[in-house]
Amino acid sequence: MKHILPGILAMAAIVVASNILVQFLILDGLLTWGAFAYPFAFLVTDLMNRLYGPKDARKVIYAGFIAGIICSLIGTQIILQGEGFTYPAVALRVAIGSATAFLIAQLVDVFVFDKLRTGTWWKAPLVSSIIGSALDTAIFFSIAFSQSIQIFGENADMEINWAWEAAPLLLSGPDAPLWVTLALTDWFVKLALVLIALVPFRIILQRVHTDVV
Repeated sequence: MKHILPGILAMAAIVVASNILVQFLILDGLLTWGAFAYPFAFLVTDLMNRLYGPKDARKVIYAGFIAGIICSLIGTQIILQGEGFTYPAVALRVAIGSATAFLIAQLVDVFVFDKLRTGTWWKAPLVSSIIGSALDTAIFFSIAFSQSIQIFGENADMEINWAWEAAPLLLSGPDAPLWVTLALTDWFVKLALVLIALVPFRIILQRVHTDVV
C-alpha cells in the first residue's frame, strides 16, 4: 500500500481541488476552473497502472471515489444565498452524477489501458483517457442535468432546471438545452488536457521507470 500512497494523495488532491474550483465560473458560465483540474485524474490513474498494474490503479481510484463522496456530502449541506432564494453548493443530481461518472470512467480507463499496455508508450494513456473522459462527460452531464432522467424527484430537478433552458449550441448553433453546450465545452477541454498530459506522463515514467517502452 505504501508504494501507491503518492498516487492516492495526488488523486485525492485533484478530486478535492476540482470540487472547490467547480464553484468558480469562467467564459460566461460555459466552464468552471474545475474543468482544468479534474482531467489530471486520468494522468494519475494511468501512471499508477503503468507503474504498478491495474489492481493498484483501482485502489487509487477507490480512494479518489471516497474523497469525492465526502466532498459532495459536505457540498450538499452548504447552503448558499441567491437573489431571494437559497440553494445547496452541490445539487443532489450533480453529486450523484459526479460520483457515478468518476467511478465508471476511471475503471474503464484502467481496463482499456491494460489491454493496450504492450503497445507504443503513448497509445495506452491516450486511448484510455479519451474513452474514459468521453464516458465521464456523457455520464455526468446526463445524470446531473438531462431532463429525460426524472428519477430523483421534483426538488432535485428544481435545483438544476436552469440547465434545461434553450440556448444556441456552442453559442452559435441551433437551440439546444444549455447543458448540452456545457457538456461539449467540458469534453473539448478534456481532449486538450489528455494530449497535454502525455508530456508529464512520459517525463515521470522516464525518471522513475527507465525501462518503460
